[in-house]
Amino acid sequence: MPSKKQQTVRRNGDRPRALATLQQVAKYLKLSPATVSVVMNDAPVAKSIPDATKKRIFEAAERLNYHPNFFARSLAKQRTYTVGVLVPEISEGYAATVMSGIEDYLLKKGYFYFVVSHRHRAALIEKYLHLLARRGMEALIAVDTPLQHRLTVPVVAVSGHRRLKGITNIELDHHRAALLALQHLRGLGHRRIAVIKGQSFSSDTRSRWNAISSTARDLGTPIDPPLVVQLEGDSSSPELGYTAMAKLLARKRPFSALFAFNDVSAIGAINAMRDAGMRVPEDVSVIGFDDIQSAAFQNPRLTTVRQPLRRMGELAAEVALESIQNGSAGDSPRIMAVEPELVVRESTAPAINPSPDVQRAGRPALRPASRR
Repeated sequence: MPSKKQQTVRRNGDRPRALATLQQVAKYLKLSPATVSVVMNDAPVAKSIPDATKKRIFEAAERLNYHPNFFARSLAKQRTYTVGVLVPEISEGYAATVMSGIEDYLLKKGYFYFVVSHRHRAALIEKYLHLLARRGMEALIAVDTPLQHRLTVPVVAVSGHRRLKGITNIELDHHRAALLALQHLRGLGHRRIAVIKGQSFSSDTRSRWNAISSTARDLGTPIDPPLVVQLEGDSSSPELGYTAMAKLLARKRPFSALFAFNDVSAIGAINAMRDAGMRVPEDVSVIGFDDIQSAAFQNPRLTTVRQPLRRMGELAAEVALESIQNGSAGDSPRIMAVEPELVVRESTAPAINPSPDVQRAGRPALRPASRR
């Protein structure tokens, strides 16, 4: 009777398939075990193997249910194939979408990862760095996480904005993002524009606000300081946007448009205005930021500045693994910029009473598209 190792791998009702061996896959493909091994383990020499051959190997491994032995590979190469990931929190929105890109890329490349959330507590960030180091992480990906010093492993920061040696920063072009949003609002006749800034601890807050304020000045519509409020608290709930908008409304300063720090705060702000008897977009146009999954399903559907969050996560993981393979964290900080995109939906509309400068330019008085 043939041994389990010699049995042909096949499906048998609902029973799990037996695991194939490296030798079985190689024989099936009529390739050497060494070729199959270097491809499945993503060894540097695999770069010299044609893509068509790699594709055949991966397809055969899937068909025959072959998985490389992780522990054998780690012991042989004295590596952990593990990446640490630091995020502020694990919730729907920015960090979760970036994480989806990181996760998919690392799993595709056969890497394991530890993800920890620090809630913007500096002491917890340092504690996690030590814990991840003891668990043998080969690189670190920090999402919206301030790092104070250089590490001994390669580091990729998504929206980190710290220029430290050994860190690659993946950042959005915030000036381009501000220009897209403010030009859209100006084109609709809005001149009194309110802004919700991010929390003081968020890595993007300063860069985004500087971009918005300088771009608004360049466009001839500077932001009035009383029309600026800031999110407070570390919750990921729309409640923070609701509270910020309530504070802004209490100042009784007129505005016809709002540019919110993120989609979640924009959603909270819209609810606060609705509770105050205001309509969006008939009375106030609203632009969010990020383009989270639920933005397109709000009422009204949210106009927003889209960050390619998933792609930013994939890029972070790709750079991290390249740095591991190169065996160096690098001596100089690197910046990799990604481009934003304006997604126009239903939460922005023409201003009801455009400012005098718009009317002097010969434009007719604008009216909202719908009053329902």
